[in-house]
Amino acid sequence: MKRTYQPKKLRRAKRHGFLERMNTAGGQKVIKSRRTQGRKKLSV
Repeated sequence: MKRTYQPKKLRRAKRHGFLERMNTAGGQKVIKSRRTQGRKKLSV
């Protein structure tokens, strides 16, 4: 049986990328909280 997760970089970036996050108020909140936590990677 085939594995369920077949990763695609572009699709991932379109859904969870930085620009996509910044488009919504909630997404901006996510980036902000990750910055305050001191995350190395803010988004994909």
